[in-house]
This record gives sequence, structure tokens and C-alpha cells, in this order.
Amino acid sequence: MAYTSLDSFSKNWIFKREDPKVTTQDLAEIRLLDEQGAASVWRDYISDNQIHPDHFTEQDWPNKAELQVMKVAWEKRWDSTEEALPEEVLTHVTTWGEETKVFFCCHNELVFEMPWGVFKRTWKAFLFLDNGPILVGRKKSQAVQFHSDGMATMLFRR
Repeated sequence: MAYTSLDSFSKNWIFKREDPKVTTQDLAEIRLLDEQGAASVWRDYISDNQIHPDHFTEQDWPNKAELQVMKVAWEKRWDSTEEALPEEVLTHVTTWGEETKVFFCCHNELVFEMPWGVFKRTWKAFLFLDNGPILVGRKKSQAVQFHSDGMATMLFRR
């Protein structure tokens, strides 16, 4: 997989804020996939028909009711001083180990890769990008989609 510098990301300020703070160690493990790599992950894990979550139809797996486990509010936790993701998210992906590679997929040209442990510590920074991104684990069936209305949908991928 090929990467590009986080400095080239137009919204890289989300990783440079004091609140939420992303440590230098965690920042070193967050990788921004280049366009080709992002397109490949998007196609393999999210959709080979749509380029952005706004374009999903009833045929796309994230919108299929039978693959949706539950919805949970994430925004209250994001606004609070509590550091951890909502418990329902952590329970949904309980089989993911700290080193499980995860992809935070915003659209077909914007995908981040990091270990699950890093995402758990830095999730508040990532959710400045809350326009429907989907978090998937490599070789895992669980997924989480974060919506701009402050809700997250726990999903199972097909």
C-alpha cells in the first residue's frame, strides 16, 4: 500500500489541535492512503459502485437493514471529557485486537489506515470528518458508520 503525507491532507489541523490531543506516537501510526490505495480499500471494503456515503442506495451493504445491528449516539461522548468511544461501539468490535489494522473510510479518495488501538485513542480527531465515514477492520466483518446527526450505526459487512 502506498501512502501520502498527512501534511498534504487539507484538514490536517484535526491532528494538530490541543483538544483533542493526538500524541506524536499515535500520529506516526496514522497513515493517509494515496488515491490509488484509497480507491482500492474503498472498492474492496465499502463499495464498487458508489464513491461517497452520500450516494449509497438501498443496494449498498451499509444501508441494508439486515446488516444494521443498532444505532448509538456518539456526539455527546465526543463533546464530553470522556476519552473512550461509546461502550456500544467497543462491544460491537470486541474481537478487534489493539493491533488490528483498521481503515477510516471517508470516500473513495480519502482513507486512513492505523491500528485499532490508535483509532480508539484518536477517534475524537477523526470525527471532525463526520459526513458518513465507515470504520472497518481488516479481515473483520464488523463495521461502524458515523453520521453527521451524531449517531453511529453498528454494521456487519458483506
